Amino acid sequence: MAMTTENEKHTVDVFGATEEELCALMGALGQPPFRGRQLFEWLHKKGVWDLERMTNLPRDLHQKLGALNPPARIGTVLRSADGTRKLEVLLGDDTAVETVLIPEGDKLTQCISSQVGCAVRCAFCRSGHDGLRRNLTAGEIVAQVTLARAYHEAPEKLRNIVFMGIGEPLHNTKNVLAALDILTHPRGLNLSKRRVTISTAGVVRGIDALAEAARGDVALAVSLHAADPATRARLVPGLKDTPEEIAAALKRYPLPQRRRFTIEYVLIDGVNDSEQDARLLVRLLSHLRVKINLLTLNPHDKTDLAPPSQERVLAFQKILTDKGLTAILRRRRGADINAACGQLLGTGRHKPLR
Repeated sequence: MAMTTENEKHTVDVFGATEEELCALMGALGQPPFRGRQLFEWLHKKGVWDLERMTNLPRDLHQKLGALNPPARIGTVLRSADGTRKLEVLLGDDTAVETVLIPEGDKLTQCISSQVGCAVRCAFCRSGHDGLRRNLTAGEIVAQVTLARAYHEAPEKLRNIVFMGIGEPLHNTKNVLAALDILTHPRGLNLSKRRVTISTAGVVRGIDALAEAARGDVALAVSLHAADPATRARLVPGLKDTPEEIAAALKRYPLPQRRRFTIEYVLIDGVNDSEQDARLLVRLLSHLRVKINLLTLNPHDKTDLAPPSQERVLAFQKILTDKGLTAILRRRRGADINAACGQLLGTGRHKPLR
């Protein structure tokens, strides 16, 4: 919900506004600034969007704000046999994204989207099949987390947020960082920044922008998928940044002590799973502090590519670990409901919000 005050000088996306922006909005509405802090807590700490329940806000402010219509609502909800939940998030312009809740004991990781569609168009990923529709606003990104609270199951508690859903976060850096500030604010969810991961397909200018914004306290993951430039270009056709350029950006990134980059590598049968591919990866990453997550391709209706055999996966991993790299085989979650990595899909199929 965007609000413009009477003097037309303050246009604010209430759900994507920082605490400071809400305080400024209150001043423009003739209210004391602390009302902005109260509104921020209701929206983000308590997850309340109904003004009638905001009992410490005066009635005249209710009238000035009007109805606080959230920028999204939940559509279809699917539950995997392993407990993973996929939520369709319906947006106000006849588009939709998906967000995923992944349980591990009593802790939850939420995978959130940053765009409707994706311009990167990774060859193995459903999300970019129809290209990019638009960026999500900060409010729409935050709304995924707030709306998903209704689908937490006792005694689960949200512990991690990963920007690994639909879209390239570093093609929407401004709104992603604004959402991050809201989600980690002490009067909001108060989620530790160390528990947030921004995953990029390797946008060098975006990695540099994170460095300039001093966001080293947030975990950074890079979906590399190939160390050979030609193979990388085939798998990630929407980006021109080469593996060497990505590695150089990571080398100059101000990574805090005792932290490592995560390198995501989807193994695809006959494409990037050979011994030579593994040795090129060792050569590229050997001088960086990294851990490598190896994932086998998750099949879906938008690709003819296939995962390699377990034998080839283990052989690839062994080459990495024999050279001193940390390489972990990531467990597949939610594949039976198309909620695993590479299976999410943004759409434009629903009736727009009123």
